[in-house]
Amino acid sequence: MRELKELRVTVDDVIYMPTLEAPSEKPHPFVYFISIHNGSEEEVKIEGRKWVVQEGEEVAVVEGDGVVGQTPTLGPGEHFSYNSYHVAARDAVVEGAFFGRTAEGEWVFTRIPEFRLQVPGWA
Repeated sequence: MRELKELRVTVDDVIYMPTLEAPSEKPHPFVYFISIHNGSEEEVKIEGRKWVVQEGEEVAVVEGDGVVGQTPTLGPGEHFSYNSYHVAARDAVVEGAFFGRTAEGEWVFTRIPEFRLQVPGWA
């Protein structure tokens, strides 16, 4: 598997949304907006993801197929944007990677840049 440098991810926005439902043990909901940009000359189908979420000393790894229930195919110059959410107990740091396959069947990945989930007023 190789890192496809021209396939890049941007974190377009992160919003604290206290009006969304959240369990009492993780009462802080966040909505985040992500874009995957294909600046390469290759077609890439995004087939999976891996998120690493660190809340204080606790680290959670979340892996799965596709992206928000989809497996988008990005041609050269195309992008895919979506939003999702995460609930946290406290401030958190998030990063990870998307995994895909080129039209020739080669596995590639791109990193999700680190971003923060910051609870307003959290000390």
